Amino acid sequence: MYIHVDKITGNEESTLANINILNHYIGMQYIVPESIPELTCFPYVIGGLVFFGLLAAILKRKWLAFTWIIVLTLLCFLGIYDFYLWEYDYGHNLDPTAAIKVDGMSYQPPLFGEKWLLNFKAISYPHVGGIMLGIAVLLANSVWCIERKKK
Repeated sequence: MYIHVDKITGNEESTLANINILNHYIGMQYIVPESIPELTCFPYVIGGLVFFGLLAAILKRKWLAFTWIIVLTLLCFLGIYDFYLWEYDYGHNLDPTAAIKVDGMSYQPPLFGEKWLLNFKAISYPHVGGIMLGIAVLLANSVWCIERKKK
């Protein structure tokens, strides 16, 4: 399953449906992309960040660039935290009448890394967009620190 900024897809068209079928047996909620508000608003948030960054670069105002860096960094961490909350909810709020129950078992996938959930290996790593965003945050903060040391 691939989670994009505005949609959820997989290797095949039936990937999400198959995951929902398997999740049903352990009592997880169905993953319904239309019910996830972040998939609707995140493209606008990213567009706003791009506009704000370009504005800071064009106007060449240090306070504006610093504000952009702070907002970019905070929104990245908030996005990661939001994703964690969704994973936690899906992995812990299980239907008590599920066909398969393992006492004390939660099915929260890893935020980052790999984890065995019964006989399934859950793998969670960022793809190109997440890596590029991480690089942007690191570069922006690095440039800010370098510029401050120059003075």
